[in-house]
Amino acid sequence: MTFHPFHLVNKSPWPLVGSMATFSFMIGMINIMHTSQYSLIFLAIFISLLTMYQWWRDICREATFQGNHTLIVFKNMKWGMILFIISEILFFTAFFWAFFHSSLSPNIEIGALWPPKLIQPFNPFSIPLLNTTILLSSGISITWSHHALINKNFPEAFKGLLSTVVLGLIFTFLQLWEYIQAPFSISDSVFGSTFFMSTGFHGLHVIIGTSFLSMIFIRLNLNHFSNKHHFGFEAAAWYWHFVDVVWLFLYTFVYWWTF
Repeated sequence: MTFHPFHLVNKSPWPLVGSMATFSFMIGMINIMHTSQYSLIFLAIFISLLTMYQWWRDICREATFQGNHTLIVFKNMKWGMILFIISEILFFTAFFWAFFHSSLSPNIEIGALWPPKLIQPFNPFSIPLLNTTILLSSGISITWSHHALINKNFPEAFKGLLSTVVLGLIFTFLQLWEYIQAPFSISDSVFGSTFFMSTGFHGLHVIIGTSFLSMIFIRLNLNHFSNKHHFGFEAAAWYWHFVDVVWLFLYTFVYWWTF
């Protein structure tokens, strides 16, 4: 038998099942748009959630109980998370590119104006400013929780992490409320398209980050982390800080500068 510090992952059905669920979700979205049938998308969401739970369960088992996440594996996972966040930065760069391409030199089709004529943008000092305060506060609370964990102060780590999850849920609710009150839609010129695509995908990332932090909160309560072995916590915190920074750019340019 060859001994080495690397983790050779066992065969798993979850990548294939997750891919099939994602594909079914896409077909379900098409069904909603053309036939208003919701059965397939509900099935796809259920399978996706079930796959996520079981895949995360296996990873937690490998990291916590089987000892497969050695120092070298930990280093590789850090680089993997860093590269993933870089890919997400490039993802949002495309939306900002589209926004600035249209806003800095608006063409004649939209009246040579930005925002286009008859488009009433959101007041940046209303819900957007409140959401900015909420996200910045959540960045502080996740940092507080992380430092508490490093210092073995687990009660404070629980409080900080729970506060972050609650603030993420409040942010999502307020953004939904803002969308309900929107005086324009995604089909209202390039302004509506860039606004809802950029803020909508950011909202999706907030939901993903909140679910990520919720799983970390469950693991923290199950004593899966120590002050020196908590990469899952660190990865979730990095992702949440990335979400915070993207929102600052969105608020500055899409909300405040446009207004």
